[in-house]
Amino acid sequence: MSLQPRRVLLISATIGEGHNATARAVAEAAEQRWPGCEVSWVDALAEMGGWVPRTFNWIYATNVESTPWLYDLFYSALWRWRWFADSSRRFVGAWSGRRLRAPVAAHRPDLIVSTYPLGTAGLDWLRRRGELREVPIAAVISDFSPHPFWVYPEVDLHHVMSEVSLREMRRAEPDAVGAVSVPPAVGAFHPADRTAARTAAGLPADGFAVVITCGSLGFGSVERAVRAARRADGVDRVVVVCGRNAALRQRLTDLADPRVVPLGWVEDMPGLMAAADAVITNAGGATALEALACGRAVVMFEPIAGHGKANAELMAEAELAELCWDADQLTALLRRWTEQPDALTQLEQRALKHAQAGDFAEQVAALAEVPRHHGRRPLRPQDAFFVHATTPTVPQQIGTVLRLTGSELSTHEWGEHLTERIRTHAAGLPMLNRRLVRRRGRRPEWVHDASIDPADHLRCREPRSGRQHADLVEEFFRTPVRTDRPPWELLLIQEEGDEEATLLAKMHHALGDGIAVNGTLVRLLCDVPPPHARRPGDAPPWYRRAGAVLRGLVSLARVGAAPAGGFTGRSTPDRTFGWLELSAREVRATARERGVSSSALLLAAVAEGLHRLLDDAGGAAPEQRVRVMVPKTMRTARGGAGLDAPGNHTASFAVDLPVGPMPVRRRLAEVTARLAAAERGGHPAAAVAVLRALGALPAPLHALVVRTIYRKRFFHAVVSVMPGRRSPAHVAGALIEQVLPVLSLADGVGIGIGAINWGEGVGFGITTDPGLAPHADALAEHVRGAFGDLRRLGAHG
Repeated sequence: MSLQPRRVLLISATIGEGHNATARAVAEAAEQRWPGCEVSWVDALAEMGGWVPRTFNWIYATNVESTPWLYDLFYSALWRWRWFADSSRRFVGAWSGRRLRAPVAAHRPDLIVSTYPLGTAGLDWLRRRGELREVPIAAVISDFSPHPFWVYPEVDLHHVMSEVSLREMRRAEPDAVGAVSVPPAVGAFHPADRTAARTAAGLPADGFAVVITCGSLGFGSVERAVRAARRADGVDRVVVVCGRNAALRQRLTDLADPRVVPLGWVEDMPGLMAAADAVITNAGGATALEALACGRAVVMFEPIAGHGKANAELMAEAELAELCWDADQLTALLRRWTEQPDALTQLEQRALKHAQAGDFAEQVAALAEVPRHHGRRPLRPQDAFFVHATTPTVPQQIGTVLRLTGSELSTHEWGEHLTERIRTHAAGLPMLNRRLVRRRGRRPEWVHDASIDPADHLRCREPRSGRQHADLVEEFFRTPVRTDRPPWELLLIQEEGDEEATLLAKMHHALGDGIAVNGTLVRLLCDVPPPHARRPGDAPPWYRRAGAVLRGLVSLARVGAAPAGGFTGRSTPDRTFGWLELSAREVRATARERGVSSSALLLAAVAEGLHRLLDDAGGAAPEQRVRVMVPKTMRTARGGAGLDAPGNHTASFAVDLPVGPMPVRRRLAEVTARLAAAERGGHPAAAVAVLRALGALPAPLHALVVRTIYRKRFFHAVVSVMPGRRSPAHVAGALIEQVLPVLSLADGVGIGIGAINWGEGVGFGITTDPGLAPHADALAEHVRGAFGDLRRLGAHG
């Protein structure tokens, strides 16, 4: 569509005046920015049935006035029980969506903006059924607290009222997309001269005046607020907007207090707010936002049940309002403001700063450029695999440890340098600006997130000892990466005055395999990214691939469950990490002397290390085997999946490592033979075909199958040998001397081992679940010793 829509459709509702007030602000902005644009309105409640508006208004007023405990119960249930919120939203969404379908189609909009949550629910329902895919949909949330009924994953953008509101939005619906908006108020609500406004309103120019306004229905603790204000010395005028509540206005008139000015329906609310020193309200909706737009101090007094309390608390947390839970607090606050006007001025300045942080008309204009459906796209089956394999105790994330030497930067300078690199380079790296969207019963999707905040992804720490350094490493890799933002994090560790630094990185495994992670880090961090270690080869012809798949499928069908034993059981959230580095030159030389590949040699060292680990625990049976999953890169130049391409381009196949007592020479021969047999049998190609086939299943079934096969029943450990880079690389002048990979475990599997060739070394990172396997340091030492024996074996024929 054009960047200037011809038709904009507003979805609002007449339940009070707050939602319509927000819609009027959107309409004014649209007409200002897009001259000639047709702006149409739909009342969601009226479309849901002729009886609905009156009934819903009655229910709302009754709950607030007579049964606030019931409204509180419903509101808290939305937050406490996700199933309750989801079922309620689905019910309302289906009802609203069916009724909105016809009017939306009749208006043929180029842009839809909802200011009412039930309307937004209906739009979400329509989107879930494949409708409105070509029309941007936005929601402008006039409540400070976006509760679960306000927020929906199918909406392209939610405008919320502050950073704390954005946090609550993500808590209500982690898959929702949001941005902070200035108060959505028509242009008449703006800072104005207080004296002139009082003259226009017929109020005395001098003295302290408060305006009490609690929506068009004038309900809540209005009369208690009046009594509290009257008790405050220094308050000269108490102007009360009663709206359509004639009984309230009459009761206040009967007070016969010259300081109290009861008003009915007020046409010039902007002028009245401009005349006030403070605006007292109780819901935190449109009235409070309009007061902020005027730069006036807002007081939330005895907020109404449910969303009113939540709004008040968030406004107070954002320091945009004062919160008074009872009359005594309100009286004391007003007295303090009359005696110490500087405190009032500070709140007004914060309100002005918030209101003038942007231009609402420009923010509305930007909605035309919002990517339809946020540019969402489903994950490839190979990437979705690791989303489904994640469990609460076993997050699927991979990481890297970079050892940096020769650093001349302090920790603070490191932070500034890395922040600048993220700010200037992250946008051009696809892996770093993808946010994971998960919806129950739906395929996981990527959403492009261009607003990368370095503070969300980078931390720097200065440990006081080696023990603290190790603790920071363990805590970093043990903690799941956050998924409410692009799922990657960096941690820079440097002891004060040290010329060495350690940079830790972790990413959700769905973003990519270890090769992609290291390639992305190099491009993000390095002063001059080094050339590729090697160019990936071309894929074989289709008929050879088809033959390999057929052979592999037959072979895979014969594999069956893993042998008995191994380092498996019930997973725990604890992790231990072990590290070692072997000489890359010695690895290559030993492999040549024995006539095996470097991968086979390293797998044999792992097998011998596992044998010695089992010996420590009482010994292994003569024929005992440990089944390991071995990922193999499937990156090809012709397929476009080069060494740095995002995503997982690996195929894992099973190899049963012999770990019983035997000479080292024989163990090397058996490992080499088993590895070659798996590759000859077409296991990697078959694994790719199986993953793609699983991706065609419905999402719930796909998830169930993945969780069934990626667990202890079928293997005991993961061992990955990755290609790396031999040429030196530098970050801020410091040499990346060592790279150590960190693998994730699988459910019930206790060992993960990664190895990568970097520069002059082959770095190993070993992860264990201490509830299932010994400490990773023990296995690292055994692998080191095993390689020494293999090397000596090679040297002597």
